[in-house]
Amino acid sequence: MLLKSTRAMTHRIFSLQLQAHIGVFKPFVLPTFRTVKFKSLDLRPKLLGFNPRHRAMATLISPPCVQVKDKIDLTDKEKKIFERLLQVIRHFNLQTQLRVAGGWVRDKLLGKDCYDIDIALDDMLGREFCEKINEYLSSTGEEAQGIGVIQCNPDQSKHLETARMRLFDIWIDFVNLRSEDYSENSRIPTMRFGTAEEDAYRRDLTINSLFYNINTSLVEDFTGRGIADLKSGKIVTPLPPKDTFLDDPLRVLRAIRFGARFGFTLDEELKKAAAEDDVKTAIAEKISRERIGHEIDLMISGNQPVKAMSYISDLLLFWVVFSFPPKFEPPTLEGCHRLCVSYMDAAWNLIQVTGCSTFNDEQRRIFLYAALFLPFTQTIYRDNKAKKIPVVNYIFRNSLKLKASDADTVISVHRATEKFLSLIPFIASNEDIQIAEVDWERETLDVPVASKLRVLAGLLLREIKDFWRVALLVSVLLYPTAIDWSIDSSDKHFELDKRRELFKTVENSVMKLDLDRIWEMKPLVNGKDIMSVLQLKTGGPIVKEWQQKLLEWQLAHPSGTAEECVDWMRQNHSKRARME
Repeated sequence: MLLKSTRAMTHRIFSLQLQAHIGVFKPFVLPTFRTVKFKSLDLRPKLLGFNPRHRAMATLISPPCVQVKDKIDLTDKEKKIFERLLQVIRHFNLQTQLRVAGGWVRDKLLGKDCYDIDIALDDMLGREFCEKINEYLSSTGEEAQGIGVIQCNPDQSKHLETARMRLFDIWIDFVNLRSEDYSENSRIPTMRFGTAEEDAYRRDLTINSLFYNINTSLVEDFTGRGIADLKSGKIVTPLPPKDTFLDDPLRVLRAIRFGARFGFTLDEELKKAAAEDDVKTAIAEKISRERIGHEIDLMISGNQPVKAMSYISDLLLFWVVFSFPPKFEPPTLEGCHRLCVSYMDAAWNLIQVTGCSTFNDEQRRIFLYAALFLPFTQTIYRDNKAKKIPVVNYIFRNSLKLKASDADTVISVHRATEKFLSLIPFIASNEDIQIAEVDWERETLDVPVASKLRVLAGLLLREIKDFWRVALLVSVLLYPTAIDWSIDSSDKHFELDKRRELFKTVENSVMKLDLDRIWEMKPLVNGKDIMSVLQLKTGGPIVKEWQQKLLEWQLAHPSGTAEECVDWMRQNHSKRARME
């Protein structure tokens, strides 16, 4: 670890965090200082207006009244697509009913644009209908379109073969209506052709069970409550929720994701079913970790990530989703999952006032993951070689099966956060303070104070690269505050503004030090030149040590030349040789 901490300290921090939830913890004021030795990452929550009691109460608020259109208004391109499909029906004298299914219908009724058009067919396979389309196009002298066939893949929630074709520059999916029968120990159903009503009832949510009949230009609500639930903002399953979830436990996560996305209220029976032990077991045993990770990633990348994680926490699904290895240390304290959501809530508030335009989508995503997993920064497990590995690594690679680079980046952000916290007082202060004891367990060059700050900040940015602003914002999130968050006050908004200004101050200081993209800086002296000065025949640890020293010299002397750098190296090497 970059900074020393003890297990006792970690337990104490978590105790303080949990006390803060019930108003026991008294925030502290950052003391006046001339020198600082930063010893341990302080995870005491500065939660920027978050109150867990408020979140719990929010789930009891009556659902919103949603504006829903009486009919679907088609765009010109949608009219062309649907008319082309009807031309195929008339040309071959087919009795096929063409229905647009699911999300497109829901979004159009909500007045939202949607380009994800799924066509459900009542009497043939999607591939067969696509072939009919091409036959029709050939008969009219138009160019046939390529047909893509996506084979069924239950692990990816593709229970039936889907055919894809491009019409008027829009990709359209074609699939047959179906009915599903589930076995006890599998989320993979047995499929057969079904009626539109059977297809509607086998869907995950009533708001996703609506059809738009292209033949009649009418919306069809076979469950009898899809439109009503859309208007009242409710997340409800067409069939009893427990049966629905045990058949396909992925629907629990989909219900949470859609509830968060639209700001809808989860049905009480749905919440009760989702929190039951056998449903949690089914989630763990019947869904691939890739699918869990995909749903979680959609939530984190969505418009309401905190609401989604709050649902997961409230429904006692946190440890099912973010599972830990069998053995880890130190043990997590009770209520730790709520603390994770608290940090994410605080992070979400902070990034909103800081300005989302400062961060791209990937940086925003990593920032939220880093905040969510802040309470696990000191938690480790051991691999089969007894090497200590951060538990965050396990969550990304094993629990969620997300990219290995996600784990590496979040862990790097956590480590860089510790370093940023030790530098912020010096960067942000207008006083002539002395950087004497920034404890990074390393020695740096003996250079003037101003140069030392540039060296330390430059080394940090070279470690974290494009995610340095993410690590800085996490550091600002954790920076000590004098505001008592147990009191509802406009001071909290003032505190958000203060933290935004702190972020901007440090960001501007980094720019003034000319450190942006410093990780792209090329070394003035290469390894071959170092070996020549040291009169070495082969490289090794000594060359690596000097490469680091020369990098620090280059950071301390941004206008320095290669010749000056080599001269400095010769002088210091000679001095070192005489001392030995």
